[in-house]
Amino acid sequence: MTVKKKIVVLLKGYPRLSETFIAQELLGLERAGLELELVSMRRPTDKKRHPVHDEIRAKVFYLPEYLHEEPVRVLKALWACRKRPGFGRALRQFFNDLRHDMSRNRFRRFGQAAVLAHEWPADAGWLHVHFIHTPASVGAYMHLITDIPWTISAHAKDIWTSGDLDLSRKLDSARWAVTCTAGGFRHLQNLASDKARVHLSYHGLDLTRFPHFEGPRSSRNGSDPNDPVRILSVGRAVRKKGIDILLRALAALPSSLHWHFTHIGGGDELARLKPLAEELGISERIVWTGAMDQTQVLEHYRQADLFALACRITSDGDRDGLPNVLVEAASQRLTCISTNISGIPEFFVDGENGLLTAPDDPVAFSKALEQAATDPALRTRLGDAAEHRVRTSFDHRNSITELKTLFEQEWDKSV
Repeated sequence: MTVKKKIVVLLKGYPRLSETFIAQELLGLERAGLELELVSMRRPTDKKRHPVHDEIRAKVFYLPEYLHEEPVRVLKALWACRKRPGFGRALRQFFNDLRHDMSRNRFRRFGQAAVLAHEWPADAGWLHVHFIHTPASVGAYMHLITDIPWTISAHAKDIWTSGDLDLSRKLDSARWAVTCTAGGFRHLQNLASDKARVHLSYHGLDLTRFPHFEGPRSSRNGSDPNDPVRILSVGRAVRKKGIDILLRALAALPSSLHWHFTHIGGGDELARLKPLAEELGISERIVWTGAMDQTQVLEHYRQADLFALACRITSDGDRDGLPNVLVEAASQRLTCISTNISGIPEFFVDGENGLLTAPDDPVAFSKALEQAATDPALRTRLGDAAEHRVRTSFDHRNSITELKTLFEQEWDKSV
């Protein structure tokens, strides 16, 4: 029996500047010998690309982002899929889901699944889905229609903003799921009927893109108004990043401490954050650069004295897992200050290789900023320890090997 080993990877959007961990994984799997084809539910909106996106060889195809924009394509797919043995099962599941989620989004996912099933490449035998919320809904319907095996990579927001019943159904439908933090791993294991189907694998970094920084770290301590401490944050301006908390923490620093803050990233919250900085009287010390590619961000890591990310859990459960930017910054011996939520304490130990505070606490975050800003020796100790943690435990080749093994084990069962 010949097993078709080409993997179709379903993504919510591609390429995306904020999802370098996915692009890094795709390239790693290609270099490990796996053949991929990419399917995206949304077209790109970012104006820039990371270099890694240009190195990925896999073709990219786009599903109809909105069904009404390509009605002929959607209707043609639904008409063809009606003859599939699994179409009735998929339709019954769709109507069952509608009872819990009567939305246009639900109709969109079913239509996208039909298009994916109808246009499925003849030489592919596997579907792997990134994110267990809406992309996995498309994947689950597609699997019911075609009976093509599928697997899931779950991350953070997609886990914590989904209902338990929805997660359980998808975990029981997929051959296996992998996730990138211990907290997410435990949560998914508790919801899966077969706990062995859930695996933990940290993303890690491609350390060839983040080589050891040979340059000296500065001895700035905030006492010189002409040479202020340089504080950096990288990430989309969204609620879970806690940028408003960081701004309030900066405003609470002693007037005698001289600092400059740079934020890299786009995001809708910028429209609210910039006026907040004005209101707090700190806007003249801040530069908002907008989005940058990975090589530009690397240079900022090397020029900064501190990296700050005040992550929080929002009211709808949204949160980061272990933000890649923290691991990237740590790889450059840059002292990191963050919060003790999600997967962040799985990498950082407060006082050993970084400084962590409770979330939504600008006073505590300000004290941590002041402590690191005024103590260059502390920054050196924390930064060196953080880099050691990256280079000994967070090499992305480990996660690529783990994923490749999982795929190969499934193919071996099919022979």
